[in-house]
Amino acid sequence: MLRWIIPILLFGLVEYYSFQTIKTVTRSKWILAIYVTTSMVFIVYLLYFFMTHERGQGQNKQTLWTMGFFLLIYLPKIILTLVLVTEDIFRVIQGTISHFMGYTDKSEFLPARRKFISQVALGLAAIPFTSLLYGITLGKYNFKVKNKTLFFPDLPESFDGTTITQISDIHSGSFDDREKIEYAINLINEQQSDLVLFTGDIVNTHAKEMLPWIDVFKKIHNPVLGKYSVLGNHDYGEYFHWDSQSDKDKNFDEIKGLHTQIDFKLLLNENVELKKGNDSIKLIGVENWGIHFKKVGDLVKASEGVAKEDFKILMSHDPSHWENEIKHHENNYHLTLSGHTHGFQFGIEIPGWLKWSPVQYVYKQWAGLYENMGRYVYVNRGFGFHAYPGRVGIMPEITVIELKKGEKVV
Repeated sequence: MLRWIIPILLFGLVEYYSFQTIKTVTRSKWILAIYVTTSMVFIVYLLYFFMTHERGQGQNKQTLWTMGFFLLIYLPKIILTLVLVTEDIFRVIQGTISHFMGYTDKSEFLPARRKFISQVALGLAAIPFTSLLYGITLGKYNFKVKNKTLFFPDLPESFDGTTITQISDIHSGSFDDREKIEYAINLINEQQSDLVLFTGDIVNTHAKEMLPWIDVFKKIHNPVLGKYSVLGNHDYGEYFHWDSQSDKDKNFDEIKGLHTQIDFKLLLNENVELKKGNDSIKLIGVENWGIHFKKVGDLVKASEGVAKEDFKILMSHDPSHWENEIKHHENNYHLTLSGHTHGFQFGIEIPGWLKWSPVQYVYKQWAGLYENMGRYVYVNRGFGFHAYPGRVGIMPEITVIELKKGEKVV
């Protein structure tokens, strides 16, 4: 019970200050009544959710939208609270000074709240509210094609100009708009790449999440070099309390089978040779390896039969694998493709000026291209969404990488 006291007190504080903000700006009984009623309805729903939701049941549509509405309602309220708490600190300081200097009546120790401050607070709170609302309604399906050209001196001649389309983190269990997904698949096909790669997390937890979408994803064109995939951390069913190990194993087998159903070759700690003209390169796929997540990726096993001088493309879901094992590896993995972070589905990106997200304090490589001594990792921002049913600033991504032979152009 003790562990709930602080959250309840903080929750009450946020509700109190939010109401104070509204009351300072307007005296309309109707507006105040609507505000209080709306807040009470959502509080009752939250209580119902926490009383009925069992931990270990994984993400579903209810948890997804509960998180969405919680952020939509309470992040602005937290902004209101911070502004008014700051105002109260100054009110106490001002009242203390006035009291001891004899400038005020003892019955009016605290100066009245200023309407202007509450208006400013509401203006600031409107920023996250409108951003999150956009993210839920439009941002989550605002697919962007990101193009990159990479130069490698030792790229085989026949592969000069080869293009790769990468998608990652489908999270099919979160989808709710078939038309938008079909649009994204058409966007993938429009790129007409030589190779299509998917770097993990086909579902949130259960294989059945993907069943309504198999016919859609099967429409991804089969390019000259093929379609390949690897697993992500969500594909192992780790975030669900299974009735038995056999149920978990069955789900895992079905998830692996999904890749075949959408015509992707799933690489499980293994590699394949891709041929073009008289040349070949090695495509290597490892199972999930994450510094904070499941580690079943085996780079040694996956690279069996691969020579140091071979040109190599590696698929590894979690970019922490590149940071901790790949970027300095003696076998020289030229290009690693990852996903996993989603760019936190929240941040600010102004090309050439600013790229920021809270996830950068957890992952050194979290969105886009990174280099270490001529070796690259590209972190896809994700195709789908998870936890929060939207995207703000970090849009869903389809990556197109062109391989060029030669020195890097500065």
